[in-house]
Amino acid sequence: MSSMNKLTTSKRAEVIGLLCEGMSMRAINRTTGVARQTISNLLEDVGQAASDYQARAFVNLPCKVIECDEIWSFCYSKERNIPEDRQGEYGFGDVWTWTAIDADTKLVPTWLVGERTQSDAYVFLSDLKSRLKDSRIQLTTDGLRNYLTVVNGLWADDIDFAMLHKIYGSGKQGQSPDTAYSPAICTGIDIRVISGNPDMSRVSTSYVERQNLTMRMGMRRFTRLTNGFSKKIEFHAHAVSLNFMYYNFARPHQSLRVKNADGTFTKRTPAMAAGIADHVCTTWEIAELLD
Repeated sequence: MSSMNKLTTSKRAEVIGLLCEGMSMRAINRTTGVARQTISNLLEDVGQAASDYQARAFVNLPCKVIECDEIWSFCYSKERNIPEDRQGEYGFGDVWTWTAIDADTKLVPTWLVGERTQSDAYVFLSDLKSRLKDSRIQLTTDGLRNYLTVVNGLWADDIDFAMLHKIYGSGKQGQSPDTAYSPAICTGIDIRVISGNPDMSRVSTSYVERQNLTMRMGMRRFTRLTNGFSKKIEFHAHAVSLNFMYYNFARPHQSLRVKNADGTFTKRTPAMAAGIADHVCTTWEIAELLD
């Protein structure tokens, strides 16, 4: 077994890469021989370092078309199984991760691990606004009412804002074992223009919802119907920060590649497309944030 104070940068990079590809701590322990507590300590340290780095890097962003959403997960136990002495305590039960994505560069400029409340909506959106070069943007959210008051308070009329509410069928009739865990079928959408004059061809939550899938695939803690969920909210937040460090800086996005004159393609990450980075970052570089 390898302890934290003996891990080389190379071994840290290996563990970070496996964490970012959705492998559980126990599986990483079996694969690399690094002790589970050491992996946990590394996640805590590199998660905080990734959060701090992105907070410094994401300023004066050129993002103009933003999509926002919230993705559900849970810590310790599901809401219905929380012990009586833990009822209502933050970090036990439902946890929501607020995310924003730039539709053009696919950059995720801000996120928030918290609750689905108006106060958290304010913290999330005020942080988003503070990172933008131009405060006037086109914003699309789902139908969550908390967005209405917060967006109006932060932007007033200086925003092109629309809400897109998807209508789903119940999916209960005729349910069989092979469809029991399938998502409900979308039967329609309801789009409402809240303020400004948004480009209706770009009123969408498709990119941010696809980002939700990327999160569930890349973080074991978001995988449904497993025991890989977070036991502590702090580690859940660190995993999210590390995930977005990897996604924004180290994972080339297929739709962002540029065709060269010789017919080859140059791979680009969201951070490169947004002008924040000039190369595809490696897990070694992420590991070096701790040095």
